[in-house]
Amino acid sequence: MSHKSDSGLWAIVGSVLASLFGVQSHKNYERDFTQGTFITYAVIGVVMVVLFVVSLFTFVKWYVG
Repeated sequence: MSHKSDSGLWAIVGSVLASLFGVQSHKNYERDFTQGTFITYAVIGVVMVVLFVVSLFTFVKWYVG
């Protein structure tokens, strides 16, 4: 069985989510800068922010009616 890298897709998504909420640990912060690429984190970050804004807009539109 092979050992999966810590910089896999789910690790990147987790790091981006933690950063968006401001709870990223210093250890993970350092790992992100040594193992990942900026483009990967930037693209996932932009996608997550867009999804958040669209879901918030959809919720408000549904709630207000």
